[in-house]
Amino acid sequence: MLAAFTFNTAENLPVGLLEVISAGLRVSLPAAGLLITGYGITVAVASLPLAHVTRAVPRRHVLTGLLAALVVSSAAAASATSYGQLLVARLLTALAQALFWAVLGPVAVGLFTPRVRGRVVGALSVAGSLALVLGVPAGTWLGRHSDWRTPMAALAVPGLVSLVTIAVLLPTSPPEDAPAAYGTRPDTRRFVTVLAAGTLSATGAFAGYTYIVTFLGEVSGFSPDSVGSLLVVFGVACLAGVAVTGALLDRFPQSALTTAVAVQAVGMLGLYSAGGRPVPAVVFLVLMGGALGPVFMAAQNAMLLCAPGRTDMALAANSGFYNAGIAAGAALGGLILPPAGVRAVFLAGGLLTAGACAVLLGGRLLRAGRVVSRPG
Repeated sequence: MLAAFTFNTAENLPVGLLEVISAGLRVSLPAAGLLITGYGITVAVASLPLAHVTRAVPRRHVLTGLLAALVVSSAAAASATSYGQLLVARLLTALAQALFWAVLGPVAVGLFTPRVRGRVVGALSVAGSLALVLGVPAGTWLGRHSDWRTPMAALAVPGLVSLVTIAVLLPTSPPEDAPAAYGTRPDTRRFVTVLAAGTLSATGAFAGYTYIVTFLGEVSGFSPDSVGSLLVVFGVACLAGVAVTGALLDRFPQSALTTAVAVQAVGMLGLYSAGGRPVPAVVFLVLMGGALGPVFMAAQNAMLLCAPGRTDMALAANSGFYNAGIAAGAALGGLILPPAGVRAVFLAGGLLTAGACAVLLGGRLLRAGRVVSRPG
């Protein structure tokens, strides 16, 4: 859980520091946004190949190696004196994260009986969501009141604690012998549907989330200090959404994902239409935040159920496609921002998320049709 918190903080920290990094390294805001785009592209491209290459390596060894890479890359980012050096450090972190989520899920849920695996996924997601509640807001505050390098250096500390803990305590066993190595209800069509919906949802979410600080300042009219507090509100909403969804995930694994995507669409389209007024902006920000974490969590849980082969490969595919969506969303936001403004970014993101909801609903209708058409 500490490792999940640290990786998610490392991934999302530049969102709150884009303007500070842009000013400090003398690059444009869209160029600073490429720190998120490049991260997402790396995870998207590397997830499946790395999962394939390490498929026979004991998970304890893999996780300790990934955490060592996180510690080194955090130190490298903190010592970067140019945009290029910072980008290289970010890409090293991205390579570690490309494999991290694929390995973490099967390892964690394999320690418990199948009937509570949704709650285990929920616990990991709560830890990851705390990155948005504590990690990113604290890092944003620290970076704005000192230097953006300081919070990046601080990430090495929990990374090192996680590394030592896992290296000492996690059992060593062949990955294919783990209890959660294979899906409990293999379904190729469901697998493809979740991949497609997750990618569209991530694209929509991060088209807006990448520039949420700019939106809250320019459109909603909040002061820089208020924006920092609103990032905490966003994170608390994400944490609450994950906690509620996690408690229901074992009972409603399919409805949880569709509901989360629908709420995200409402939040983003609401920000576009009513985000110019402070109170509606906060309401729709909470809805968007309350859905962001549950979408990825419910998709991960779906992969553990419907994986047509090994779950680590399915989770690698899910992480890869989701991060491709993150990269595409950040890039799309950067393209829309200069000519159309930040409100248009949220319109595009909301429409893409609505499309993801349609994909999930269409998949459920197709499965229901197959069940009805079966003889008997």
